Amino acid sequence: MDFSAPLDDLQKRAAEAKASVQAALTESRDKLRQRIDQAQVDVDLAMKDAKQQATETADRARSKWAQMKADASAKMDDVKAKIDKRTDQIDATRAMQDAADAEAEAMDALDYASWAIENARLETLDAIDARAYAEQRAKQAGL
Repeated sequence: MDFSAPLDDLQKRAAEAKASVQAALTESRDKLRQRIDQAQVDVDLAMKDAKQQATETADRARSKWAQMKADASAKMDDVKAKIDKRTDQIDATRAMQDAADAEAEAMDALDYASWAIENARLETLDAIDARAYAEQRAKQAGL
């Protein structure tokens, strides 16, 4: 099985996310809101794809990953609701706390992404090892 394409895709998406965040630092709130809306559309599309893949693999042992994707979808809905609520806030002190909370959640999401990548690496290496072992055993058995 070729794991290069999904790893290349992860690398590309990480670079795009970094570029988007860097560009957002200098944009107006209106432009930032457009960027957030587009990111939400992208997340929704990714979650739709993930849900379809999860449905296709629900009867396999990978259900833990499907559940994690579903949890991520719920988290994205929560983030969108928080963004909508923030627009209505007037209290500066509350807005500062909300910003600190959002920054902390962003760091948690980055930590989770890092963990997910390391787990994807481990699972991929395990899959490669399992295939090599299976082929070795088949060869020894004369298959």
